[in-house]
Amino acid sequence: MTEPDATTMTELIEDCAQIPFAITHPEHPLPVPRAAASWHVDDSCVRQVENLDMFV
Repeated sequence: MTEPDATTMTELIEDCAQIPFAITHPEHPLPVPRAAASWHVDDSCVRQVENLDMFV
């Protein structure tokens, strides 16, 4: 990379304006992220930290 980083907002806008249309508007956009899986704390997790106060 030989081109220096933009140092002003104007330079940054000019750099972004040079990004090809195919990159900024892909033919197949990324899918919407799915919802995070639910989780719960079970007894084995609780046992792992029962005596944590001794070490902190």
